[in-house]
Amino acid sequence: MVKTIILISWMVSLCIHLSDGCTFLGEEETSSFYQEGEVVLGGLFPLHYSPVSSVTSFQWEPQQTTYEYFSARALRWMQTMMFAVREINQRRDLLPHLTLGFHIRDSCDHVPVSLRGSLLLVNGQPEWGAVSRGAGQGPGSDCAAVRRAVSPVIIGDAASGVSMAVLRTLGSFHIPLVSYFASCSCLSDQKQFPTFMRTMPSDAFQIRALARLVRYFHWTWVGVIGVESDYARFAIQLFLQESQRNKLMISSKHMIIHFVILVIVTQGSSSRVLLNFSGESELRSILRECLHRNVTGLQLIASEAWATSKSLWGEFGDLLTGTLGFGIRKVDVIPGLKDFLTRLGPSHGHQSAFLAEFWEETFNCRVNDSLNTHSHSVSYLDREPCSGREVLGDVYTPYADVSQLRVSYNVYKAVYLIAHALQDMTNCVAGQGPFINGTCGDPKHVKPWQLLHYMKQVKFSTFGEEVSFDHNGDPIASYDLMNWQRGQDGSLRLVKVGFYDASLADGRDLVINDSVIQWPVGKQVPRSVCSESCPPGTRVARKKGEPVCCFDCIPCAEGEVNSLNCISCSDVTWPNEARDHCVPKTIEFLSYQESMGVVLCVVSILGACASLSVLAVFIANRHTPIVRGNNMELSFLLLLFLSVCFLIGLLFIGEPSDWLCRIRYPAFGVSFALCISCLLAKTMVVLMAFRATLPGSDVMKWFGPAQQRASVVLCTAVQGLICLIWLLTRPPYTNLNTGHFSSVIIIDCAVGSEVAFWCVLGYIGLLACMCFILAFLARKLPDNFNEAKFITFSMLIFFAVWITFIPVYVSTAGKYTVAVHVFAILASAFGLLVCIFAPKCYIVMLRPEKNSRKHMMLKG
Repeated sequence: MVKTIILISWMVSLCIHLSDGCTFLGEEETSSFYQEGEVVLGGLFPLHYSPVSSVTSFQWEPQQTTYEYFSARALRWMQTMMFAVREINQRRDLLPHLTLGFHIRDSCDHVPVSLRGSLLLVNGQPEWGAVSRGAGQGPGSDCAAVRRAVSPVIIGDAASGVSMAVLRTLGSFHIPLVSYFASCSCLSDQKQFPTFMRTMPSDAFQIRALARLVRYFHWTWVGVIGVESDYARFAIQLFLQESQRNKLMISSKHMIIHFVILVIVTQGSSSRVLLNFSGESELRSILRECLHRNVTGLQLIASEAWATSKSLWGEFGDLLTGTLGFGIRKVDVIPGLKDFLTRLGPSHGHQSAFLAEFWEETFNCRVNDSLNTHSHSVSYLDREPCSGREVLGDVYTPYADVSQLRVSYNVYKAVYLIAHALQDMTNCVAGQGPFINGTCGDPKHVKPWQLLHYMKQVKFSTFGEEVSFDHNGDPIASYDLMNWQRGQDGSLRLVKVGFYDASLADGRDLVINDSVIQWPVGKQVPRSVCSESCPPGTRVARKKGEPVCCFDCIPCAEGEVNSLNCISCSDVTWPNEARDHCVPKTIEFLSYQESMGVVLCVVSILGACASLSVLAVFIANRHTPIVRGNNMELSFLLLLFLSVCFLIGLLFIGEPSDWLCRIRYPAFGVSFALCISCLLAKTMVVLMAFRATLPGSDVMKWFGPAQQRASVVLCTAVQGLICLIWLLTRPPYTNLNTGHFSSVIIIDCAVGSEVAFWCVLGYIGLLACMCFILAFLARKLPDNFNEAKFITFSMLIFFAVWITFIPVYVSTAGKYTVAVHVFAILASAFGLLVCIFAPKCYIVMLRPEKNSRKHMMLKG
C-alpha cells in the first residue's frame, strides 16, 4: 500500500509543464513498442503478471517490482495491434491521408504500473537518450522536440479492475479507453465511466449465458469463486441475482483462494460444479492447491477470462479435462497475422526488451547483449547463450497459436473502431459537424473528447461481422461454448460445443450439442445437487440456514406418499410400493371365495342338514315313547329353530350391505331366543311334570301345550321388541372400517346402537341362565325320560362358547371378527343339537328295544 502511494505521488509529478520548458521525473523506461504516426494509438497489455511481493524499508528508494510470469499470449495481443495499425496504413479506402502510429506498454496487470503507463501515453514520453534524467534541464531548455507523441486514445487494459483505475485517473480529461478484455458490467455505467468503450461483451451477458448453461444441465448446486477484484465481485453478484431468477442454488461464494480449496476438500462439499471468475494467474494457484490436496472429479466452468487459455493445460490437464466455458467470439483467420507473428528471429531480441524476453523464455536460452531486464534470476543466468539457429516454427508457443483468435480479434476490432472514428472525423463537412456551430474535429490534431464522440457513433463490418455499440459502449454479445478435451496424444483440444447469442430470443439464444462434450469423469453429465432427491416414503426437511435445495429426508408417516412434503392418502387409498402415489386400498370381508368362508359355509349347511335330519327321524318315530315322552311338539320346534340358527351363519358371509346388516343381527337374536325359549319351556315341563305327580297338585293344567307355546312366543316377543326398537332407532349399517388396518378397507356391519346389540346378547344370556337354573334343579329327577341333565350340559356349552366369544370378539378386527361371530353361532347350535338330541337319536336308531314305555318308566 505504501509502495502504491509512493508510485502514485511520483506519477502526479511525473511531468511538469512549464511555460518555456519541462522537467521529467522518474525512472528511465525503455520497455515499449513505439511507431511514429500522425495519430499515435496508446496500448496497455498485461505482458507480465503476478507481482513478487517485497518489503519497503523506507531507507532507500523502492526497487523495481518483479513479476512471476511472462505471457506470450499478451505479446500476441500487442503484435496484433501493431499488425492492425500497419494494415490500416497500407489501405487506400480507410484513412488514406492519415498515418497511424502506436505506443504500446506493459501494464503488468498491476494498477500502479498501469497508471504510470497510461500517464506516459497521454502526456508523451521523452526520448531518454536525448533528455538527461532528473532536474538537469533548466527552465531554458526545450524537451518538446524529443518527446514521443501524445496518445489521444488508449486500447486497454485487459483486467476490469485495472481499467477502472485508469478510467478514474484519465476520465476527467475525457480520454477514451477501449478495452479488449475487461468485461465487468460495472464498466457499463456511463455516469462513472463516460469515456469507456470495449470490444469485449459485458459480463451481464456472460452471466446470463452461464446461468442458462447451469440450468440446461440441471445443476442446482454450484460453487462460485473468484479473486478479490472488481471483476470477480461484480460477476459473482450478477450471477447470484441471475441464479435467483433461474432457481439455482449457490453452495459457496468465496474470494480467498486457499480458503476455497479447504472448503472444497475438508468439508466434503457436495457441489461438484465450480464456476471460477478468476484470472489465469489466480487460477494457477487454485489448481495447484487442488493437485496438492488430490481434489478430482470437479466440473469446472470457466469465465471468458480463461475459457481459452491453453497455457494452463500442460501442468493442470488432468484437472481441466471436461471444462466448459464461454469464450468470446473468434474469427477463423486474420489474413497475414500468422506471417506477421512468426517473422521474428534472434535479431529482434536486440531491438526490444519484450521480444528479447519472449525469445529467451521460448527457447530457454540467453540472448547476447539482451535488453531483457525482467529475468535476472539464478536460473536465468545459468542458461546457455542462444545459438542463433532457433526457429519459431519448430516449437509450440501461445504467441504463434492463431487457432483461437478471440482476444486478439477484439484488439483488432478496437484498432479498427478508432480508425473508422477517425475516418468519420475526416469525412466531416465543415458547418455540418456535430460540435458547436457545426464544426468538425481535426484528425491531424485530435482532441480526445471529439474522437470519443465519433467512436460512439461507429458502425463497421469486419470478416462478415457487423460491429456496433449500444449507448453504454458495449458490443452485441456473442459467445462460443468451449469444451476442454484431451486428445489421443494428451494435448488440449478446444472444441466448440455450442454458442450463446444475446441478440436471439429466449429459448433460442443458447444452443448446445451434448453429444460431443467430453466430461471430467465418464460419459454422463456430472450431477451437482446439495441433497439428492428423497427416496420414496420420505419427505423433505429443510436445513436451517441453508438454501431450499439442501434438506434431509425424513420418513413419511404410515399412509403418506412423498412429495416436497408428505401427503396423506384419502381414507380409501393407500401408498403403492414405490410410495410415490396413492392407490385404492384392498377391500376385505369374509367372502365365499376364501377358505375360511367356505369352511364356515359348509359347516353351517351341515348343521342345518343335521337338524333337519334329526327332525325327520323324530317325525318318522313320533309315535314312539321316547319322542312322545319328551314333549314332542317343543322338540320339533327346537329342531326347526336350530336349523334356522345354523343357516343364520350364512348371513354373516359375503359382502355386507345395509339390508343384509339389518337382517343379520335381528335374525340372530330372534332365532336364538326361539331356541332358548323352547329349551326353557321343555325344562319347565319336566319340572312341572314331576311336581304334578305329588298328591293334590294340579300344576299341569296351568302349563299345558297351549301355555308352553305361549311361553315360547312371549319370550321370543320380548327379543323381537328389542330388535324392533333397535331397527327403528339406530339400525345396523354397512361400515368401511379403515382404522384397524391402514392398507385395508374392512367392509363390515356396524351395529349402530351398541346398547341394543348388547341387550340382544344379554337377553339371550338371561334366557339361558333361567334355562340352566331350572335344568340344574331338575337334573336329579327320576326316570329315563328326564332330559334336564342334557339341557344342563347344553347350557354349560352355550355359556362356555359365548363367554369366550365376548373377549375374542372385542379384540379381533375385520373378517376375523365376523368369523368369530359365526363360529360362536355354530358352536352353540351344535352344542344344543348334540347334547339334547344325540342320546335320543342313539336310542331311536341304534337301541330301539329301549324305546318303550316300560323302559321309560324305569328309574334312572
